Amino acid sequence: MTELRNLTPHRVIPAEQARRDRQQRGRLRTFLPELVDLERLLAEAPGSVTTRVADYAGVSDMTLPIYRVDIGSEREDAPAVLLVGGVHGLERIGSQVVIAWLGTLISRMGWDQSLLRLLEDIHITVLPILNPGGMYLNQRSNPNGVDLMRNAPIKAQERSTFMLGGQRFSRHLPWYTGAPETGMEVENLTLESVIRELLPDRPFSVALDCHSGFGWQDQIWFPYAYRRRPMRGIASVLALKLIWEQAYPNHDYRFEPQSRHYLTHGDLWDYFYKQINRDSNGIFLPLTLEMGSWRWIRKRPRQLFRLDGFFNPLVPHRHRRVLRSHLAWIDFLLHAAASHRHWLPDPASESMLREAAIMHWYRDTN
Repeated sequence: MTELRNLTPHRVIPAEQARRDRQQRGRLRTFLPELVDLERLLAEAPGSVTTRVADYAGVSDMTLPIYRVDIGSEREDAPAVLLVGGVHGLERIGSQVVIAWLGTLISRMGWDQSLLRLLEDIHITVLPILNPGGMYLNQRSNPNGVDLMRNAPIKAQERSTFMLGGQRFSRHLPWYTGAPETGMEVENLTLESVIRELLPDRPFSVALDCHSGFGWQDQIWFPYAYRRRPMRGIASVLALKLIWEQAYPNHDYRFEPQSRHYLTHGDLWDYFYKQINRDSNGIFLPLTLEMGSWRWIRKRPRQLFRLDGFFNPLVPHRHRRVLRSHLAWIDFLLHAAASHRHWLPDPASESMLREAAIMHWYRDTN
């Protein structure tokens, strides 16, 4: 396990290095407080919470860590839940939601015996800030100007939305996919390494990637973004949606394939879904939480005059409400993963559920 920097014992630091470290910590508290909060949380976590630096991302004269947190069963056949935040640096609320949930989980581990029993049956991996450089710079892309959600080696099968679906004109424009010959960015390679180590051959795994974006309602998106036809595991997505709605009938999420909104090149989760389900006998469901930011702007229109106001709730009480409003959904995913054998469709019902899913989500698709 990699030691957190603020926990390294008996380290003799030259005066000049100490001064630079103080300056860096000051800049982080100002421009990347999420990383400071995360390190403080992990420093106080129990020993059963494994923390390591999955990789580093460079920005300006600093090197920022991409932290990976692992909790729960170490059995290779245990179902897995992967949580990701901070893919887009501007959408800070995604990382904040993941860190808030992680803090709640760590706190409960000290007294909640039912949670400890649940953790014996599942494995949880968290990448709270995948794009620390972009978040430090307060920009959507990573420090190289690449939109990480447009950077995977997969192309849209139909015409994608101009610019929004990914562009190769310039890294100075939004939604830049990166040059094909350079491959995926270091942040995405880090995520790929975690996924390839963690997910293959598990009977069930689910990923939740937390974002914010324009919309009046919180949405749960699932693949595909590169084509309008349904994914192979669409029956399992509908089964998950049904048990969620039975347990939480008053929820405020809209479940939809991303292709209902727009097609994109280089979608990360399309790529990982195809890779994992091609190489594994288990079921992998990647989901994206898109928190609707139009509601925050409607209630506080002056947020339009701030770049971060387009994607984050800036009023304190509204911010706190968002942080707590998704706890039930993430906890539900943990229980659904642990009990996947009781709700995943069997061969007899899978065909019926697939037809129902197609009628529900794709009946207007040619």
